[in-house]
Amino acid sequence: MVSDPHSVGFVEPVLHSFEEAITLDCGRVLPRYDLMVETYGKLNADKSNAVLVCHALNASHHVAGHYAGQEKSAGWWDNLVGPGKPLDTNRFFVIGVNNLGSCFGSTGPSSINPETGKPFGASFPIVTVNDWVQTQARLADRLGIQKFAAVIGGSLGGMQALQWSLSFPDRVGHCMVVASTPKLSAQNIAFNEVARQAIVTDPDFHGGDYYAHGVVPKRGLRLARMIGHITYLSGDDMAEKFGRTLQGDNYKYDLGGDFQVESYLQYQGDKFADYFDANTYVLITKALDYFDPARHHGGNLKAALAIAKARFLLVSFTTDWRFAPERTREIVEALMANQRDVTYAEIDAPHGHDAFLLTDARYHNVLRSYFDRIAQELS
Repeated sequence: MVSDPHSVGFVEPVLHSFEEAITLDCGRVLPRYDLMVETYGKLNADKSNAVLVCHALNASHHVAGHYAGQEKSAGWWDNLVGPGKPLDTNRFFVIGVNNLGSCFGSTGPSSINPETGKPFGASFPIVTVNDWVQTQARLADRLGIQKFAAVIGGSLGGMQALQWSLSFPDRVGHCMVVASTPKLSAQNIAFNEVARQAIVTDPDFHGGDYYAHGVVPKRGLRLARMIGHITYLSGDDMAEKFGRTLQGDNYKYDLGGDFQVESYLQYQGDKFADYFDANTYVLITKALDYFDPARHHGGNLKAALAIAKARFLLVSFTTDWRFAPERTREIVEALMANQRDVTYAEIDAPHGHDAFLLTDARYHNVLRSYFDRIAQELS
């Protein structure tokens, strides 16, 4: 039983089915689709207190709370969302949506293609950050929410929040972008490609149609997660956690893992391969690669962001070398050049990219203060 007064308690996801077709950025059409959704708190009478939380690569709609009968089932941002927490569910109606193409209930590669009666597999279309925003907007329409008090996300979720301010500038009061970037660097694209190659070259991948073979490309998924996990941590954080500490008393002088950091990465890879879908990983990393709002403006980010009307909070972390602070500052500078209302916090935290998921008093105080400001506007 969840007795924490600051927890939203036990939660249950709700499946929303959309029978109207959607044309994706790639040109493909999905005639129908499902979105798995969780909500916390209460929507006020004029439906002005809704906050959309956008998830990162391997997360889902399960933002906060717990599932009855499941140990260790806390939502991925449970430290941030709940009664009395920085995103206070006594004040706000919080929405988490599993993205199209993911593997936690929304329509994705493992879903049944109604035309064939078999999983989509390799035939599932490539999706983009804008595609996700378009489907989230349809959900908002269904819930009667014309404008979000705020849209917030970290990492890939931050890209979605930024895209919301561009795709629907009149429907976002505040855009909150945490540990994100206006586009991936060549190095980031390279990391994603190595991870994808680990998956697609796994003999069990079968061109993405491994469902029909009753197998899972676990070796590829395991490697992809290990590669990704290295980039989420800072060098200092890894040194502090593991250093060169051995698992035993001495070197084994074989090809097994001698060091604790090796064991940690192997554990993370094994765990990930047991619950995440390989096709989803490939799809979502492509969405990361494709995100670039300035692409249709000759690379001019200021021109790309000129349409935005929201007020902005942007947060970066000093040791995040995956999405470094200078990349966030590019967004800040482009917004300021457009004379937008911008608040920027650069947190000196040791935890690398994963810092946006962790409990850091300075970071959480920034978010708490900003949400207090939004709540005061609504009162």
